[in-house]
Amino acid sequence: MTASAPAPDVVRRLTALLPAGRVLADAAPLAAYESDGLTAFQAKPLAVAMPETQDEVVAIVRFCHAEKLPFVARGSGTSLSGGSLPFAGGIVIALNRLNKIVRLDPAQRIAVVEPGVINLAVTAAAQPHGLHYAPDPSSQSICTIGGNVAFNAGGAHCLKYGMTSNHVLGLKAVLATGEVVEFGGASREQIGPDWTGLFVGNEGLFGVALEITVQLLPRAEVFHTVLAGYRTLEEAGEAVSAVIASGLLPGAIEIMDALALEAASAAVHADYPPACEAVLIVELEGPREVVAVDRVRLDAILAASKPVEVRPARDAAERLAIWKGRKSAFSAVGRLSPDFIVQDGVVPRRRLGEALRKIAGWSRELGVRCANVFHAGDGNLHPLILYDGREAGALERAEEFAGKILRMCVEMGGSITGEHGVGMEKRDYLPDMFNAEELACLKRLRAAFDPHGIANPGKMFPAEGAPALAQHGLHPLEKAGVISRE
Repeated sequence: MTASAPAPDVVRRLTALLPAGRVLADAAPLAAYESDGLTAFQAKPLAVAMPETQDEVVAIVRFCHAEKLPFVARGSGTSLSGGSLPFAGGIVIALNRLNKIVRLDPAQRIAVVEPGVINLAVTAAAQPHGLHYAPDPSSQSICTIGGNVAFNAGGAHCLKYGMTSNHVLGLKAVLATGEVVEFGGASREQIGPDWTGLFVGNEGLFGVALEITVQLLPRAEVFHTVLAGYRTLEEAGEAVSAVIASGLLPGAIEIMDALALEAASAAVHADYPPACEAVLIVELEGPREVVAVDRVRLDAILAASKPVEVRPARDAAERLAIWKGRKSAFSAVGRLSPDFIVQDGVVPRRRLGEALRKIAGWSRELGVRCANVFHAGDGNLHPLILYDGREAGALERAEEFAGKILRMCVEMGGSITGEHGVGMEKRDYLPDMFNAEELACLKRLRAAFDPHGIANPGKMFPAEGAPALAQHGLHPLEKAGVISRE
């Protein structure tokens, strides 16, 4: 920072905005905020502000705008793309204390929540009314709605229900300029541009959501969850194609390969069919009569796919056990490797088998293990690339592997991200997906909401340099050495 704005003075004036004890600036407490779910990147912020009210968030953002001070809004820090990595010389706005469910209207089937509300808490509050909140990322027991909005989170059931953007009806936010805006409302019937849809998935580059209005859906009357084991990943992939081609629309279709199964078994004692290279999880849900008919069709399709074994869940406990194994897969891989990268590319469903063959080939070629877990129904791959950061060159090989996967997704007509966002991890691959004119349009859009470029700087766009960062003598992260990589 410049001599005109020394760091201690900025922290002192920031501290004056909040009650005592709610601005952290000492090294020890700041260490907890140096990284998010992508631990390969680390950076130490100047300070962490912990507001408890929406007005306090607005005051902090307006302070940052006046000072041209970079800021990053953060919830639980579960981002797997480095999306909530702090900016050295900037501040973190920790939103966990804005955790109120402001209103839940079962008649209108909506909930109005603050950004720090945990995803699963919305469903817990809605369940007594026979309702639930559909987006269910694997981290739903700890991730926040604000983070889900920023990165347009999905989850296992997004095949049927869609992403976060399909469930956010309106929001109140403070833009990076300090302006407080309200987009959308409690109804899907809106007039004019879809500002809510534009804001969802902005990765924190526009500002900070203060209140989010989400739709609630009736909880399914019955579930039919099946776990099928296959000798090869390709056979499991072909079974997915057969299910989709039949016209069935399951709530979820998931695949886990042998390495992911090994990890889940060790972590939560999940029980899977032996001698399988992959398992397929298919879940039907809905009215009892509809599921009864669809179940017969699904059983016939799976039987024709020649599985090693098919295990329908006999009760709610067995269903929960199946999903516990699937949702623990990311963290469970930590039992197999000290470090790993979770990728998030998307390929057309018809090319799943080809994509998996390529990934297996690169794994052998680079000598890097890879566990595959993915939302098979919509082609959203989650390869978990295992490495040991203590070994020289291990992270570089893992990143080379990840890069090959992302470029393959684009070449196949897919996307570099399905639900984790671009963040830090995939920003250098954005030009593989968009041409120069498209990137320029995206940057103009960002500048309309944040002319100083202070909101979550350095994310999404390759080697981004914003006016405010240049003014403070700050430059793209790697060149300035403001992040470290371990």
